[in-house]
Amino acid sequence: MFSYLQHRRNCKTKQAERAHRIASLPAVYSTPLTAQDRSILSTPIGTLAANIQKKEWNPVDVLRAYGKKSILAHEKTNCLTEVMIDEAEKYAASKEFTGPLAGVPISLKDTVAVKGWDYCIGYSSLVNHPATRDSPLTQLLKDAGSIPYVKTNVPITLLSFESTNDVFGRTGNPHNVDYSPGGSTGGESALLAYGGSRIGIGTDVAGSVRVPAHFAGIYTVRAATGRFMKSYNNTSMAGQEGVLAVYSPMAREYTDLEYFWRSYLAMKPWTYDHHTHPIPWREDEFEAGKTGKLRYGVMRDDGVVTPSPACARALDTVVSALKEAGEEVIELDLKDIPSPYEALKLASILLNNDGGKTYESFFTSWFEYNDAGVAKMSTWFRMPWLIKKFYVWWVRYVQGDEMWAGLLDTHWREQTTPEQWKLVGRREAYRGAWHEYLNSKGIDILLCVPNATPAVPKDGMGTAISSCGYTFMFNLLDYTAGVLPVTKVDPVKDQLPASFNIKKLNGIARGAYVHYDAKKMAGLPVGVQIVGRRLEEEKVLGVMSRVEDLLEKKGQKYELLEVD
Repeated sequence: MFSYLQHRRNCKTKQAERAHRIASLPAVYSTPLTAQDRSILSTPIGTLAANIQKKEWNPVDVLRAYGKKSILAHEKTNCLTEVMIDEAEKYAASKEFTGPLAGVPISLKDTVAVKGWDYCIGYSSLVNHPATRDSPLTQLLKDAGSIPYVKTNVPITLLSFESTNDVFGRTGNPHNVDYSPGGSTGGESALLAYGGSRIGIGTDVAGSVRVPAHFAGIYTVRAATGRFMKSYNNTSMAGQEGVLAVYSPMAREYTDLEYFWRSYLAMKPWTYDHHTHPIPWREDEFEAGKTGKLRYGVMRDDGVVTPSPACARALDTVVSALKEAGEEVIELDLKDIPSPYEALKLASILLNNDGGKTYESFFTSWFEYNDAGVAKMSTWFRMPWLIKKFYVWWVRYVQGDEMWAGLLDTHWREQTTPEQWKLVGRREAYRGAWHEYLNSKGIDILLCVPNATPAVPKDGMGTAISSCGYTFMFNLLDYTAGVLPVTKVDPVKDQLPASFNIKKLNGIARGAYVHYDAKKMAGLPVGVQIVGRRLEEEKVLGVMSRVEDLLEKKGQKYELLEVD
């Protein structure tokens, strides 16, 4: 009872604090957007920084434009956690801004450490434990001239494609608030899609920047480990190294994403953070992606969850544009490639080899909200061995679903040290198999969907928790992977065929398709994933630029959500 009361007090205190910070802002923040505000919000961050350096724009005016729009985004989607605007305004008024991001407001996932501010990541037990220092990432961003002004919502545990917790509530998709903006960097994607930010920072361990980009209609590149800073920020799984989480930028527009990557690397991040490789921007790699003749491999299906009509159409749009431009595109044969299903099984247990104990250790008690999908996963971890065995036997031999049974039967329990070492050995063998396959086929870039379906509805991860293979596989491989928006769900074009029968699907696919309804999903964004090899961020950015240009020439460039 005492822990429950403390939990409720912490949640109410935090929500009241957020509301007070918004209500206490100067009156200008509650006024309508002006013509100048709209001009600022529509300006790429490179031009914005140049205008501030030339003193053509006042950084306070820029911050106010973004502050206004971020509050509107929050009213629509509940995307914000820490509202740092008042302090950011004082900072903007007192500083002479230089650097490549001079005066650029930047939004941050709640995990990022900013001195004096909480980074509770949705756990009530971590409320009122503010960071005692800026993380190296935050320090670099400030040294580059940017202004952190808001932090954004996440799912409790950071292990979901939804973003909900008791402390801050549920974040909705700005295209349709009945659907998720993704997770775990969902608050960030909602804010960017709405236009309350142009550049933000997220993390990715199983698709946590790429799926939000796909769900909300924005741009991102998931960095390979060691390319982007991560030290001294918060996490629900400290010490987990089976599938490493990475920090990565997200942007409303492609031009901002490219400019940010160039600016970030120009700041020599390896001098700030021991985790980061000393690799500066490589223009030749970027040009190879943007203008060079590459060989593309298309993975239409991972053999686990066949992409929905909307997602398949988006992928085909990109493939067609590349083929028409004379690029060499080959179709991958599932029988030849290292099994994506094996990747899903291996990555799932590597990520959770402690049996869920670490992320569960932060819960106040059983009554604190848990994500619907993670709650099911935790229940399976705690289930007695004999019941697990019987259920797997039932699924395999009575229901005839080997794929679902095989996933559940992959040692889903806490691993011993020798077992963990064997899993890491299998991971390295799997990486080696993909390396050899790509070399043998001469493939430079992989193309696939980011997820089998568009955004999931409220608590949709309760069934779709295992449908994450299209992103999770590349975390296991540690490949650089970008996502750009391509189209939106069409209620007619993207309907399921009359012959579709959900009962014939395996359990993983059923969990995803139970939510697919093209009419209800109409207007939701749909993206495509562009995958390079490890540490090929520049090449992936170059390909994204090329694809965007090709689509624009065909009149098919994605139309961003515009909200007055």
